[in-house]
Amino acid sequence: MNQTADVVIIGGGIVGASIAFHLAERGCTDVLVLEREAEQGLGSTGKATGGVRAQFATAINIAMSRYSIDFFTRFEEATGGHPCGYEPAGYLFVATDETQLDYLQRTRERQLAAGLSNVEIIGAEEIARRVPVLRADDVLGGSFCGTDGFIAPLKVMRGFTARARERGVRVWTETEVTGIEVEGGRVAGVRTTRGGGRISTRVVVNASGAWAAETARLAGVEIPVVPLRRGLVSVQPAVPRATLEELPMVIDMSNGFHFRPESRDVGTTPGVLLAWPDEAETPGFKLDFDPSFTEKVFERARKRVPSLVAGATVNAERSRAGLYEVTPDHHAIIGEAPGLCGLFLANGFSGHGVMHSPATGRLLAELILDGRASLLDVSALSPERFATGRLLTETSVL
Repeated sequence: MNQTADVVIIGGGIVGASIAFHLAERGCTDVLVLEREAEQGLGSTGKATGGVRAQFATAINIAMSRYSIDFFTRFEEATGGHPCGYEPAGYLFVATDETQLDYLQRTRERQLAAGLSNVEIIGAEEIARRVPVLRADDVLGGSFCGTDGFIAPLKVMRGFTARARERGVRVWTETEVTGIEVEGGRVAGVRTTRGGGRISTRVVVNASGAWAAETARLAGVEIPVVPLRRGLVSVQPAVPRATLEELPMVIDMSNGFHFRPESRDVGTTPGVLLAWPDEAETPGFKLDFDPSFTEKVFERARKRVPSLVAGATVNAERSRAGLYEVTPDHHAIIGEAPGLCGLFLANGFSGHGVMHSPATGRLLAELILDGRASLLDVSALSPERFATGRLLTETSVL
């Protein structure tokens, strides 16, 4: 039996869930979300650090974050009582040489110009006071934004989904997309592994994360999105829990090492997440956690936060690897696919999909229903930029 839907969203993670929610809030409820796994959130959403920040270097990323963080502050009200776990613990970028400090100062000027008014440049003594576990003898200063912080990605995804379902949106799990049908230059339907197979639709949204390029090829479209593994190591430090609870996200600009306290949601003994963008990592669908990554992270942690790793216990169950969906300029692709009416792209967030999910959902709903985005000017994120060479430059990448 042939199924129909006004909009089919491929990918049931946090971005797909947000798009479904925002469409439903606008009254577009004949929406079908297709998730190939047995449940939502088993991909990048469930592996994310849960950090949210507005401290970016480009106006579009700052704007996406400002809207999204404000949305997280009112998430429960917007979704009818579903929590998101937002904690404004802050992000602290730590500079250890003049070049890094100058970068932070220049970037702060861009952030102020983009409306982010609460970014502070702070000195080494203040950093040492705020983060007493930090080795700060070589620290010159840093930047801090108190409304940056943490969310619980799975709670956000579930909140978006629950509210969308209340409005009538359907979610099919264990359903893989095998084809996107095109007729006369526009989308005509989707083929799946589910019984019946075909869904008639004139609008398809590619929200399939690290698998976005493969999904786009089903419609004959090429997008420059590649999967890149990123690891997280969970440790239980031999320091008082109270010491950890007040920590912001801390980023060592000398090498990209960063850490944050774990969410209380993980159990009675939350610890600290340690991360580092391994420069030796190569693109590919590598979903396993590499045990050798733990020592790589510990090597950097011993230099910056020795008290957190001295005598610490590694929690192997909570250590994990997830996939970034990376574009050449580390910015998202948002818009209709060139030359194909009805295929909308929400891809390539390069590690920022979770934090930008509210803005992305609203923007896609506007593009689909109104033919244009009114929340923000997203022309800079157009998929055409790769062919024309109008790439963006985001230097604040973790």
